[in-house]
Amino acid sequence: MALSDILEKVSAYSPCYVTVTGGEPLAQRNCGLLLKMLCDAGYDISVETCGAIDIRQVDRRVSIVMDVKTPGSGELERNRCQNLDLLKSGDQVKFVITDRADYEWSRYFIEEKELADKCEILFSPVHAELDPAVMAKWILDDNLQVRMQIQLHKYLWGDERG
Repeated sequence: MALSDILEKVSAYSPCYVTVTGGEPLAQRNCGLLLKMLCDAGYDISVETCGAIDIRQVDRRVSIVMDVKTPGSGELERNRCQNLDLLKSGDQVKFVITDRADYEWSRYFIEEKELADKCEILFSPVHAELDPAVMAKWILDDNLQVRMQIQLHKYLWGDERG
């Protein structure tokens, strides 16, 4: 689909806020240009990225929501820690937590990388693997300065694709 067609479809909804997500948007050849065009059109834009791709290509007006892969994901080696230095105060770093070990690893990572001073931190329990109430208790017990969120798309659509 041409970028102009995407802009036309977005415009038809009259949104204020647009999130570019799905798979890995930054792996798409024209994603950087699309983000710039959406910003130029006056939308408040965010992009959700797995964190494995260099985010320097992203227009500074775009809010980054970047995953940090935990050991439980099996994708720890995909973390591109150089991206952490590029984050802005309005950006977010998201940890999807499988179990207590992932939680503890994430706490250490946040402290080691001094993330609390750079951006907002999100913790999400893996759907159907970690009880959200259990993780909420850990966060409260530790007075951890993170925002907890559930994987809402899993509750709305389950494992349905697209």
